[in-house]
Amino acid sequence: MWVGGYISGMDGRTNPAAPETRDASADSFEELRLRLEDPDWSTWTEADFEGRALSAFAFQFETCEPYRAFCRHRGITPDNVGSWEAVPAVPATAFKYFDFTSAPEMAPHHDPRFESGLFLTSGTTRGTQARGRHHVPSLGLYRASLAEPFRRALLPELEPGGDPTALFLSLIPSPAEAPDSSLSFMVGAAAQRYAREVVWLVDGDGRWAEGAVPLASEEVESARRSGEPVLLLGTALSFVHLIESAESEPDVAACLAALPDSARVMETGGFKGSRRSVTRDALYEGIERVTGIARHRIVNEYGMTELLSQLYEGGSSGGARSSGAPSDGLHRPPPWLEVRALDPTDLTPLPEGRDGILGFFDLANLGSVCHVLTEDVGSVHDGGVRLKGRALGAEPRGCSRAMDDLMSAARG
Repeated sequence: MWVGGYISGMDGRTNPAAPETRDASADSFEELRLRLEDPDWSTWTEADFEGRALSAFAFQFETCEPYRAFCRHRGITPDNVGSWEAVPAVPATAFKYFDFTSAPEMAPHHDPRFESGLFLTSGTTRGTQARGRHHVPSLGLYRASLAEPFRRALLPELEPGGDPTALFLSLIPSPAEAPDSSLSFMVGAAAQRYAREVVWLVDGDGRWAEGAVPLASEEVESARRSGEPVLLLGTALSFVHLIESAESEPDVAACLAALPDSARVMETGGFKGSRRSVTRDALYEGIERVTGIARHRIVNEYGMTELLSQLYEGGSSGGARSSGAPSDGLHRPPPWLEVRALDPTDLTPLPEGRDGILGFFDLANLGSVCHVLTEDVGSVHDGGVRLKGRALGAEPRGCSRAMDDLMSAARG
């Protein structure tokens, strides 16, 4: 039977062999992809999000066995949930132990419209054998979810649907060099949509790619002459290395010094797995010093392997459902991503301005699990998020209980 636009079976199971089930699943993904690609965000409403979120829950309850077992263990089904906030949230760490894949019948050999992917977390905390796995049945849906928020936050001078005219200089390895990195995929997909040229400055090991710096210098000069937008992208750690290189390698320093004042920086944060760490102020001061790019043109991006949507600090990336101008220090989600700050003990919602564990409901995660619980701490303000960092010490009790329930459900 149909549930809010997604397919459901009376017995709680899908039949992968049924053509009507496959077609309905594919149509649901395609409809959502087209909606996310629409640059007009004014049509998103709370009621629209609520309806889609409940439909997504019914779909994932139907098609994702470990998630269905978890929900039943908690006594929650699509029949007794009245709000997306009541949909069970899966801890991000659970992606290390369970394959949360919804609609597996949509693999490419079943439907040529879909290309699937698998992205892995860094695995630096528990070793490579415990890396989180995010199965993505529709990379087209991922591309759609990242494109417009990226443009609004980082390339607002480009018109939606216009020709790709920007120059990308990436300190993030290319998708070919890092095929299991969701961040590399994101940069590659954005480059396909918006970049006239992309220079991959580093290889998969983080070393300077052969010939990359001279090529970057040529492309920067070309962009200066034409007035094309220039975007420099990297993780916090990669920018630390860039600053050091600029201070010791004249060719790198000259390339960066030639960047136009109109250039922007996308900085993704993160020193995970590294002994290196600097304060944000020191990092941005160093970026501004070696590139000449003003601090207000450095944009922080918040994302994670377990979510397909991203949030950007400031800029014009806020969703239609938030009122007022974005506040300094706030990361704004797109309108298909809801965020709450939750009490770390029992995961009850906290009022605006109170710090708690962040939980996200991402409609773009239709192919896995939409409701994801992180161990990141922050507060919500008028729909935006003020990030505070990771939870310190032991795993928050609410996250631990959720993991216990998942393990118990898996054991039956």
